[in-house]
Amino acid sequence: MCAERNDNTPHLPVLYQEIIHALRPHSPGRYVDATVGAGGHALGILQDSSPEGLLLGLDLDPQALEIASRRLSAFESRVTLRQVSYTTLQRQLADLGWNAVDGIVIDLGVSSMQIDTPERGFSFLADGPLDMRFSPDQPTSAADLINTLPETELADLIYRYGEERASRRIARAIVQARPLHTTAQLAEVILRASGGRRGRIHPATRTFQALRIAVNHELDALEEFLPQAVQSLAPGGRLAVISFHSLEDRIVKQYFRLESRDCICPPDQPVCTCGHKASLVEVNRHPIEATAEEASRNPRARSAKLRIVEKLPLA
Repeated sequence: MCAERNDNTPHLPVLYQEIIHALRPHSPGRYVDATVGAGGHALGILQDSSPEGLLLGLDLDPQALEIASRRLSAFESRVTLRQVSYTTLQRQLADLGWNAVDGIVIDLGVSSMQIDTPERGFSFLADGPLDMRFSPDQPTSAADLINTLPETELADLIYRYGEERASRRIARAIVQARPLHTTAQLAEVILRASGGRRGRIHPATRTFQALRIAVNHELDALEEFLPQAVQSLAPGGRLAVISFHSLEDRIVKQYFRLESRDCICPPDQPVCTCGHKASLVEVNRHPIEATAEEASRNPRARSAKLRIVEKLPLA
């Protein structure tokens, strides 16, 4: 999640110093920014891995890649940018002829650029179409889900991905108000169904999160990405994951814990039969969070959690 408002006012992305410290960029290392966004983390990696470090940047968002391309233009011969999903990581590395990399970062947050562009439909703070797609090439938008899903499926989606307790009431109100086409329309329906705004968090926040996750298949993509990332690391290479809500962080935490253990047999089994060997060591067992100073500069950093693992030497 980069706190970049526009092309002319770049700011550091969330947990910038922590990411650079975690990945320890060096020359002639090879690195991947799996969600390159506006290029904030990538810029630091390229600077610290001069003069021969290489970077592959992936992102589904063509608008973000355009900005990243300009921002990283000084490193043109050392950077490759591709408009693809991070779920294609191994395919992209094979295409470059990279057998292994020294560091990978993935920032799972929605960028400020996406949120602050009403036409993208990610936020109810400004009216826009119910889109929420990371890439315009994706077939399904938030409007498609809102206006076509049966009430029970819509309620389950809002509960599962938004952890919204009032999911059934909200889904019922949405179905009764259909068709809905804009973020303001949807937010107003949710506000009425929730009985108005009571606390600091807008009642539509969790539903919007749920729709975005569903539209972009974010949790499935993360589960597909993590094994590829670990397999792609050279021994001693590091993977750094920044997540922004409990569902993502839980997936990352559980995968890292699993791959940090030699045996994954049931605890009551007297003899190990799984043959599983640890491939990772957790650099930080508890997630790193933004400092109070960073959170005050960029409120979107408040929920960021960073987990880092290091690839163990091959047995």
